[in-house]
Amino acid sequence: MLFLVAAAMGATGLVLTLTVVPDSSLRAGGRFDFPGVAGLTAGLVCFLLPISKGGGWGWTSPLTLGLFAAAAVIFAVWAFVELRVANPLVDLRTTTRRQVLLTNLASIAFGFAMFGTQLVFPQVLQTSPASGYGLGLSLFEAGLCMAVGGGMMIVLSPVSARVTGAYGPKVTLMLGALLAVAGYAGALAVMTEVWHVALAATVVSAGAGLGYAAMPASIMSSVPVSETAAANGFNSLMRSIGTATASAVISTVLAAHTVQLGAATLPSLDGLRYALIISMAAGVAGMTISAFLPRRRSSRPGAGPERLVTRTPGVQAPS
Repeated sequence: MLFLVAAAMGATGLVLTLTVVPDSSLRAGGRFDFPGVAGLTAGLVCFLLPISKGGGWGWTSPLTLGLFAAAAVIFAVWAFVELRVANPLVDLRTTTRRQVLLTNLASIAFGFAMFGTQLVFPQVLQTSPASGYGLGLSLFEAGLCMAVGGGMMIVLSPVSARVTGAYGPKVTLMLGALLAVAGYAGALAVMTEVWHVALAATVVSAGAGLGYAAMPASIMSSVPVSETAAANGFNSLMRSIGTATASAVISTVLAAHTVQLGAATLPSLDGLRYALIISMAAGVAGMTISAFLPRRRSSRPGAGPERLVTRTPGVQAPS
């Protein structure tokens, strides 16, 4: 049912995109980079699969190490090719700009910090009180507690836009990371009531909402208009790498610290606290990286009509 509901939501999103979202009049020209897609896909599969399965396969097993080595080789070849094609899937020269690079690194940290809530707090909410820390909620009740955080992310998106417009994405990203750290710190201090966990999850989600909404602004202020789609897509990929890494690291930590409750093996309270500390450290890393961003958004490269016409001959500047 989880997969079916997710598929239905995806189909709904597709229909709404086609019928509601306005199309852009800007066209950059060029051809779609199919080799770039194939190379990036192959590299990501070889990189993310052992991250997800390394705990079961063994981190030093030939399969895990072989896939990591294959990923390194594929990404090196992919980068070599992307730097030499006329219309690359990802303009790697653009991604090395300071603001773009730092935003992508912060995105990995934000993705890691955000995913900690999905792995730790539901465990605490649903585990039996006999474990010494569990609150004994049903799956539905725990889902309602976590849904508050998702709603907070939606509510804070326009707030993030206002803060970013006034102070720049650097301030918004740092504020979001600070909220995530505060949420995890609160959970470390106390998780004995349902509202404690729900509040901590909501504060972390609020921080993620601020940060996620500010990232596109930081990216788009640093790349030409014709490259915003690819640059933002690459930024989303960095967040996904952060969540995948969080899943592997935190799952490994929880599997290494367990207690027996009858026939069931559960994460111990110490293991959950270690996971919270690791997630909080990711939030600190995101805040530290964000501190090196420029305070104000710079003027977008290639944003002027003259630059657009020069960059892509035959393309008319949007009115």
